[in-house]
Amino acid sequence: MNQIKVWPHLTIVAVLCALLAGLAVAFYFKHEQAVQAEALPNAARIQRVDGEVAVSDALNPSLQASDGTAQTREVSYQNTDDDQWIAATPNQPFSVGDRIYTRENSHASLAFTGRNFARLDPNTGLDVLELSDDRTQLALRDGSAIFDVGYLAPGQLFEVGTPYGAVDFQEPGLYNLGFDDNGSVLVSVLSGVAQVVGLGGSGRISKGEILTLVGQTAAQVALSRLNRNDAGYLVDDYYRYQYGDAYDGRYNNYDAYLNDPFYYDPYRRSVSYQYAPAIIPGLNDLDYYGDWQNVDGYGYAWRPRVDAGWAPYQSGYWVNDYPYGPTWVSSETWGYAPYHYGRWANVGDQWYWIPDGVNASPRYAPALVAFVPLTQANEIGWVPLAPSDPYVPRYYDENWRPYYLTRGDLQPARVINLEIPGAVTVIPLDQFGRVIDRRSIRQFDGRTFAGVRPVLDPLMLTPLRNAAVRSAWGRGKIDLPPGIAKKLNERPVFVVADPSDARFRKDLAKSLRVERVPEKLRKQELKLERHGDEARGPGRGHDQAAQAAEIARRQQQIDQLAGEARRGDAQAKQQVRELERQQRQQAFEQQRVAREQQQANQRAARQAAQQAAQQARGERVGRRAQEQPRAERPQLQRAQPKAERKQEERAQPQPRFQQRPERVVPNPSKHAVTPPQPQAAPRIRPSAPAVQKHEGGNKQAQPAQPQGQGQGGGKGRGKKP
Repeated sequence: MNQIKVWPHLTIVAVLCALLAGLAVAFYFKHEQAVQAEALPNAARIQRVDGEVAVSDALNPSLQASDGTAQTREVSYQNTDDDQWIAATPNQPFSVGDRIYTRENSHASLAFTGRNFARLDPNTGLDVLELSDDRTQLALRDGSAIFDVGYLAPGQLFEVGTPYGAVDFQEPGLYNLGFDDNGSVLVSVLSGVAQVVGLGGSGRISKGEILTLVGQTAAQVALSRLNRNDAGYLVDDYYRYQYGDAYDGRYNNYDAYLNDPFYYDPYRRSVSYQYAPAIIPGLNDLDYYGDWQNVDGYGYAWRPRVDAGWAPYQSGYWVNDYPYGPTWVSSETWGYAPYHYGRWANVGDQWYWIPDGVNASPRYAPALVAFVPLTQANEIGWVPLAPSDPYVPRYYDENWRPYYLTRGDLQPARVINLEIPGAVTVIPLDQFGRVIDRRSIRQFDGRTFAGVRPVLDPLMLTPLRNAAVRSAWGRGKIDLPPGIAKKLNERPVFVVADPSDARFRKDLAKSLRVERVPEKLRKQELKLERHGDEARGPGRGHDQAAQAAEIARRQQQIDQLAGEARRGDAQAKQQVRELERQQRQQAFEQQRVAREQQQANQRAARQAAQQAAQQARGERVGRRAQEQPRAERPQLQRAQPKAERKQEERAQPQPRFQQRPERVVPNPSKHAVTPPQPQAAPRIRPSAPAVQKHEGGNKQAQPAQPQGQGQGGGKGRGKKP
């Protein structure tokens, strides 16, 4: 009788379990697109922020409703003047569709890989069109930037689109791109070789040259030689900014840079590149903040120099980054490479970062953690993944539905680091997206999580999904001036190759106003207007009193901040460095003005002397002619030898072309962090140097490449490191 009563209950339970299992499998395979899904694009790193720098994810579909609930939309990807811009922070990843803008007196340093970098000057807008292993494609719409290309694999494209054409960096080198006051695009090749494909055709620029694309059609093109003093200043200023205290000032002379342009290549100087793939951004920070050790069972691993009780993924914040989902942004200076590549292992109560092998092709991950669902509905935890733990790469569509790139268990039965004391970070859900202070993190015993199955896809957890989508724009919003926003959104740029389309970035070229240079123009040679004289920077009539007052004011600021810096204030120390950089820049400008004035005075003196000599010769000839008998004059003229006449003709200078006024080439000093100067700040976005002009056959020799190129230590094309 008891069996008759139990049998129906067991049947019902079995049927329900089978139904639930079937639904779970159907849900899983509905979103599992392991074979057909497109590979994710690479991500780059914002490695330094000075001043106010804004980022806009042009493709992020998240919206905020007035009641704070999360909403999504079918994305048309049409940018508007009210696009949401948020404050950029160091270590923030950015990728395809992201836009970066530096406000007045602001700079940003970017790392596309471990060897390719860029520095954005003030008032500069840069968009990311593509980031992949074989293509880096950007769009410069305003301002200026220096691109430091340390390595290009064979066939790899590094291209910057502008409103007047595309610039393809064909060799490792240092390149300066930007706009002058007239709206022309300046392309300066400090080292390397660039191919410019403009609306007037295609042309090649070698080191020591500057190309100016003039006018809306860019049909007028001027090729000149770089002014070596300005080029030296540009190189010195960039390396001083990029490498800080490690830079010894050796590049303040342009010739010194050309003699050894690879001295500061991190691939040659950093030990970390011996143990991890060079494509990973942020490797150059690891030497200073940690040590490499040979760990049993793992090989060489990196151990950060941190306090006792420290654990990974506890100092920073989460941001919902489309299409990757919840992404970790570390507050630690070195905190990019170890949180988006490799795994973490705890050996002997010490945490070690275990990177991929040097010859591996690592893939970016928004965060290599497993999320821990807690019984409390208002809390969420996460734990770093160990080398043997599974990870399922993914991306999300505009409705935040997941697409998995590999097959794997999204709820692994075991995560190794879950058993390590202090490894799990737990916070209230309403703090998701806020900066986490590890000192306020609650500590849990490892046994607390016994029986808990972590989740690899954070948006599978409904409470976390709501918190993540709601926090998409949870950080400080920055409003760009309407005129700037309009220019960034409406100014088209031209490229050689169309950006690739994918499921998660539909109509990217259309939304970012990217156009392809017509095929016939790519095959047409640019009609270069070659300038033979050295062009000078813009004239500057500095007011001496105002200049002296500015120097005194800045020195007073330096003195005040120096005391705070000595007491350990890191921000004060950084401000002192910036003010000292401004002092050096202004001193450089003063020297330049004095040098130009001296040269102008010398030219004027030579011209006056020549005129006086010519006048004196004319007077002497006139007196002799008056003294000669009238009848002899025609006879002397008739008797003048033909060879003598030819000699006199040769003595007369014959201009090769019509003399043009000296071309004004802007100078980078406008974008220093100094307040506006009466003349030390020419209004050039490209921090572009003045130029020397180049005649056709006057080629400069390329610097010798270091031994062991490609896989070795120098810059250059070759085998991908």
